[in-house]
Amino acid sequence: MASLEVRRSPPRSRRELEVRSPRRDRYSVLLPTYNERENLPLIVWLLVKSFSESGINYEIIIIDDGSPDGTRDVAEQLQEIYGSDRILLKPREKKLGLGTAYIHGMKHATGNYIIIMDADLSHHVSANLFYRKQKEGNFDIVSGTRYKGSGGVYGWDLKRKIISRGANFLTQILLRPGASDLTGSFRLYRKEVLEKLIEKCVSKGYVFQMEMIVRARQLNYTIGEVPISFVDRVYGESKLGGNEIVSFLKGLLTLFATT
Repeated sequence: MASLEVRRSPPRSRRELEVRSPRRDRYSVLLPTYNERENLPLIVWLLVKSFSESGINYEIIIIDDGSPDGTRDVAEQLQEIYGSDRILLKPREKKLGLGTAYIHGMKHATGNYIIIMDADLSHHVSANLFYRKQKEGNFDIVSGTRYKGSGGVYGWDLKRKIISRGANFLTQILLRPGASDLTGSFRLYRKEVLEKLIEKCVSKGYVFQMEMIVRARQLNYTIGEVPISFVDRVYGESKLGGNEIVSFLKGLLTLFATT
């Protein structure tokens, strides 16, 4: 009886396996902070819990703008707890604006998807919702919306709600962006899309978020929306004041005139 000869393939190197295997998605969360000492530990814990339960590969990049309340010290402690492979600290010496914070953080991001959000616990964390929505429609951007479906705002007084609704109404009338919430700051981007949009955007501060969606529409990027609950901060003071409202109106008019 003839014997059977079994031929074994030579073992592949780790590099060969990585090349042959499909790339695993990785999500980089950009967390700009300024005086968020009380909120930072909880938002990081919620993110870690959400990603871990979903089996999603992730990193959290904390960009602190020279907070005088010790936010950076707290971030260093969190890095010790969760590991430097999960928590990256990329601080700056002073407050330089939201848009530049994202640019700074993105330079260090290793993920092929970028999530931007506030560190003040105003966004109820659900990595799964954004992940599923992106895969469902292969969207370039997934934006959280307070003004559609089950989305909503909690903890604001009537004045703040009127300001928010009024701002969103004005942007819809003037810019016709194709998205229901332009001023929200909880979004997921393909990394290459975010890089391209940042190249095009010129706004700073709160107007930056609005311009990102407007530019995305111009460049024909696809946008999916996920209803979110926005809850007013528990700790610390809101950074939205009269100066920010004036800047928003100026930015809105500038976008209307140039897009």
